[in-house]
Amino acid sequence: MITFDNVNKRYASGQDALVRVSLEIPSGDMVFLTGHSGAGKSTLLRLLTAIERPTKGSILVAGQNLNRLRNGQVPYYRRNLGIVFQNHQLLFDRSVYDNIALPLSVAGCNKREVGRRVRAALDKVGLLNKEKQNPIMLSGGEQQRVGIARAVVNKPAILVADEPTGNLDPKLSQEIMELFTDFNAVGVTVLVASHDLELVARMRRRVLTLQSGQLIYDGVPSREVLPS
Repeated sequence: MITFDNVNKRYASGQDALVRVSLEIPSGDMVFLTGHSGAGKSTLLRLLTAIERPTKGSILVAGQNLNRLRNGQVPYYRRNLGIVFQNHQLLFDRSVYDNIALPLSVAGCNKREVGRRVRAALDKVGLLNKEKQNPIMLSGGEQQRVGIARAVVNKPAILVADEPTGNLDPKLSQEIMELFTDFNAVGVTVLVASHDLELVARMRRRVLTLQSGQLIYDGVPSREVLPS
């Protein structure tokens, strides 16, 4: 499903954000990406979502070479991705319903289909009774659930989350991780970047750890806390 083959990313400043990173994530896996601040986690996710391009190496997603992706093809490629951000990136001048419906409206879905999918996504994240509210009226955990509902409303094959629990307390963080586990259980490939090593270790899933742009660990942790 996802293959990074000897990928390097160097910025104009001369900083090497990723150095010879090679990895494979099979379809249907749930994987965590860890590492210190500046280790390259966000860069890896930006390459996967085609926000940026690698300096060297190749990235394949479902057999598609992202190096050959033309700018005009990027929006269509991203329809197969669900992206969850730490800061939610919700529109506070629109209702919860409208926030989640936005990707479907852009894709040209009819009104009935939009309604069906939005309410199904809200039901999955436990917010079916909040559709008419403004996101600013919700708690941080509920806002993150709205962001997750928006990410999955298009039924993506891959769900990518960048520090989705960074602003949440341990209980809410665990609930968000359980949501990702639920989506993975129905076949969605899930990749979560997180600095919460204790929470990641408890999940007992495959972990990829970056250090100074290099992949230094790939496996399932056997302890409660991963090495930082």
